[in-house]
Amino acid sequence: MNQKSDPFVVMVTIDRETSSVVLTRSDGKAARAPLTDLPFATTSLLDRLHCSPLGGLLAVTRDGDDIAFELPTQDRTEPLDNRLVVYLDQNMWRPVSEALQGGDVVSGEDRVAAEQLADWVRNRLIVMPASAGHYYETTKWSVSDKRYSLGLTILQLSRGWQMRDPLQVREDEILEMFRCWKGEVDSARVPSVFTLAPNALHSPSRGVTAYTPPSDFSADDAFQLVALTSASTYIDVMLDAEHVEPGPETGWAESNQRYSNWLDAQDWDSQQKRRSIDAFLFSDFQRELAEGAHAAGLSLQEVQQWGQKQPAQSFAVQPATGLYREMFHNRHLNMGTKWRRNDLTDMIYLSCAAGYADFVVCERHMREPLGRGIRRLGLPAKVFRRLSEAVLAIGDALEQAGASG
Repeated sequence: MNQKSDPFVVMVTIDRETSSVVLTRSDGKAARAPLTDLPFATTSLLDRLHCSPLGGLLAVTRDGDDIAFELPTQDRTEPLDNRLVVYLDQNMWRPVSEALQGGDVVSGEDRVAAEQLADWVRNRLIVMPASAGHYYETTKWSVSDKRYSLGLTILQLSRGWQMRDPLQVREDEILEMFRCWKGEVDSARVPSVFTLAPNALHSPSRGVTAYTPPSDFSADDAFQLVALTSASTYIDVMLDAEHVEPGPETGWAESNQRYSNWLDAQDWDSQQKRRSIDAFLFSDFQRELAEGAHAAGLSLQEVQQWGQKQPAQSFAVQPATGLYREMFHNRHLNMGTKWRRNDLTDMIYLSCAAGYADFVVCERHMREPLGRGIRRLGLPAKVFRRLSEAVLAIGDALEQAGASG
């Protein structure tokens, strides 16, 4: 018999209801084996996991909802294939969820916009990545039915695409900044900010330990198992029946409020205030700067030279970190700014998204400093505060890309 005509496995299914794993072959035949240790916690809302060796994961919830994730391969973890990247702030996912899940509280414009975004995702024209910020904000919501609907929408439209942890992006950009300063590279932009790579939502600096596959697996099989474990875990966590308790207060908002109040009282011009803000900001970056300089191979003398030549200017070459600095400046320079606990999350994730995405949609109080920063740094991202306005611009961009293609 010709080897090419031999049946092969096209689907592996973990079935919670029957406590079994099912192998489906290309000829339609299936084999079922019992599972004594199911990978579902009692609070998990997943019912079945379907994985194709050809690529892709389909999760089915107990309510019968489907979630399809793209899966990476070892040599292709960012297969954007010319798709535009559209990043929605957390508060913009809610009207999209309401519109697609049958809610009645969204406007007609938002409903049309949400349906158009979903259609573009299905037709592989855009990707709408999820971030750790989305997971954090969604899973702590105590209203279970609303939390499920919102999480389901984010999962269904992100399709496994993630924005890499902004803290990791910051570390990578600072390293590239120092390499630029030494003349080793021409740009501080980093690759793979939007990715299918496993475990990209949280950097190692957060203390997250990734799953380790068996040592006797081949490199390809080990990567596929890690990717599948990561994707299924993200889905399971987002939809868990129990909400996650918010973490403790860090004191970040209070510290910035005290500093803003103090800065407002100083009789300084804007440049003097900017230098003071940089000193306040760089105190938060001490570890990243030290580790980046060491990784770039800078000597103590070279670090001193860098510090003497207006290091703040070096941040302008970093898309995400430079934009975060601009937002930080804008908010502290704005007299009477009121700092909220969520401001840190918004600024970190939105600056990372706008540093690398094509389109960002967020609420007004973040859109304005974000837009100013984008203009100052000359970044190409377009930022909107209404879904309908963003969809019009995305449509124009897709039309232009189609015409040029």
